[in-house]
Amino acid sequence: MMTLPEEEFAEVQADAERLRVPSRTRVVAGRFFRTRQGRLGFGLLVFMFLLAFLGPVLYPWSYTDMDFSAFMQPPSLDHWFGTLQTGSDVYAVTLRGAQKSLIVGLLVAVLSTGLAAVVGSFAGYFLGWTDRTLMWVADLLLVLPAFLILAIMSPLFTGGRWPLFVIMLALFLWMVTSKIVRGMTKAIKEREYIKAARFMGVPPSAIIFRHVMPNLASLLIVDATLNVSAAILTETSLSYFGFGIQPPDVSLGGLIADGSRTALYAPWTFWFAAGGLIITILSVNLIGDSLRDAFDPGAKGRA
Repeated sequence: MMTLPEEEFAEVQADAERLRVPSRTRVVAGRFFRTRQGRLGFGLLVFMFLLAFLGPVLYPWSYTDMDFSAFMQPPSLDHWFGTLQTGSDVYAVTLRGAQKSLIVGLLVAVLSTGLAAVVGSFAGYFLGWTDRTLMWVADLLLVLPAFLILAIMSPLFTGGRWPLFVIMLALFLWMVTSKIVRGMTKAIKEREYIKAARFMGVPPSAIIFRHVMPNLASLLIVDATLNVSAAILTETSLSYFGFGIQPPDVSLGGLIADGSRTALYAPWTFWFAAGGLIITILSVNLIGDSLRDAFDPGAKGRA
């Protein structure tokens, strides 16, 4: 058996490394970070997360603390963003609200996108009564007034039961995506490798989770990203009208609602929370647009 010298073997190995086809994840990540808006959105979102979760650790005031010697004070060295009518520190409560809004946005996006993937893929794969039943539920939820239902159920979200609010909000954000997933699943299940797995006796659920859903990854990732901003905006709107996350918890929507009454003569009570919301939504939307272009680089050109 002929063996290559060490130098020639190293050269052959280096050539093989250069010829190796990069994975789809690396290709998509490369496209994403090559775009200016992708880098900007990712940087802003990382900044918001670090500020929201590490900022309170390095600050002497907590969102539950009240300074009874400083009511409605403008920004100063003692209170970086000023204080509210109750003496609460605006910087501390704004970061607490940003924490809650980011957590709600991420959890709702994961739950709603996961539910859309499961319902849409099962409906498109099995068709028949399964398809009719699941799509009937989706159509029913589409016509229900989600805002009104969440507003009526708002008393249930008090006392630290905000996870129930997350579940209810996720239940109203998955229907449209599930219909798109259903149509794509109907096309994917006709491919040769799906038919081969079916003929080999692979269970339908295994085919869906191992072969169908991975082919929908690009759609689901982009949808989850966009659902983050949709969930944050919905939570903010509900909290603005007093139907979202209830005290003693804090959210950006509740802070904006309280600060809107004093925005003209005490702008620090409003604009810091509003600015945090704008930066968060902007960063998520930039990431969603960049991911869409990274998964389908020809879409922008066709548009």
